[in-house]
Amino acid sequence: MTLPTILIADDDRSIRTVLTQALGRSGYQVRATSSAATLWRWVEDGEGDVVITDVIMPDENGLDLIPRIRRVRPELPVIVMSAQSTLTTAVQATQRGAFDYLPKPFDLADLLGVVDRALKQPVLSPGQAEAPKQAADEALPLIGRSPAMQEIYRIIARLTTTDLTVMINGESGAGKELVARALHDYGRRRSGPFVAINMAAIPRELIESELFGHERGAFTGATNRHIGRFEQANGGTLFLDEIGDMPPEAQTRLLRVLQEGEFTTVGGRQPIRANARIVAATHRDLRALIRTGQFREDLFYRLNVVPIRLPPLRERPDDIPVLAQHFLNKAQSEGLPAKTLDPGAMALLSSYRWPGNVRELENLIRRLAALIPAPVITEATL
Repeated sequence: MTLPTILIADDDRSIRTVLTQALGRSGYQVRATSSAATLWRWVEDGEGDVVITDVIMPDENGLDLIPRIRRVRPELPVIVMSAQSTLTTAVQATQRGAFDYLPKPFDLADLLGVVDRALKQPVLSPGQAEAPKQAADEALPLIGRSPAMQEIYRIIARLTTTDLTVMINGESGAGKELVARALHDYGRRRSGPFVAINMAAIPRELIESELFGHERGAFTGATNRHIGRFEQANGGTLFLDEIGDMPPEAQTRLLRVLQEGEFTTVGGRQPIRANARIVAATHRDLRALIRTGQFREDLFYRLNVVPIRLPPLRERPDDIPVLAQHFLNKAQSEGLPAKTLDPGAMALLSSYRWPGNVRELENLIRRLAALIPAPVITEATL
């Protein structure tokens, strides 16, 4: 029986050595190179059962290799690894046809697991959408290089070519709407509208009208026809924020829309076809609400197709320095004085628990940029 061959391309000799040894011990044949040109020659010659490639190499960007490999050998899985570790890199790799994406540094057990899956599972055709341009971190919708955020990036990247319903769970201020916007902006419906509605901010008696619209004369005060959020989101994404606060009667109507794919306006009779991807979010424990009869179990399973848990900031303290710098840069771009944080101040910010999460950090940085006269923010200042 011929052993599977893994082709590796990375300009870092230590990475090549570690991967060659780990894959060799796991029973694979390995060929490793530091150049994209050599990898391409091997692929053209029909060698290899799996490709593992870095993004930044001396002669070519590894992401540019993926479409070429997919054209000549569509059955060959390509695994991308990168030290850039941004959402854009993960999305670009996936949309260009990569089997999977691994941020550096990675766990060898994770990599071996991905290789095993790549050899066992058929590779799907890549999406037809154009990959977005590479952007600087400051332009990204999500900021962070911690392992927790890397997993979020990988999930978002995998969802860019689907319209699956997503449920985001996370504390207030953690960035749930940013995840929803990233799912929209990098997805198949990005040319359509992104429409958000916060269930907790709308009076209970108006939620159905806001969601589905109403006809003139449907109730007292309905002097004109009102287009609801489902119609507004036609061809795009409907973000149902704080879904745990939706009243029971609206839950029933939403379930019917998800089941049948159509709805009627309040006071209307003509069914309207629903054409929006649904992304829901909550800070509440929906399973606990189900047990107390406050949330429909059947609606939960309709919404919880792909669950995403967004970790609170206290669980990813390594992201605090990069977030703080991002918010300082953002404040300066909006006309506030340029500021820097000294090591003591940064250490203090990193040790704080942040009950208000990313939103609390952003508010603090903006306040410091506006009110502290000195150009350097110190621990004593905080």
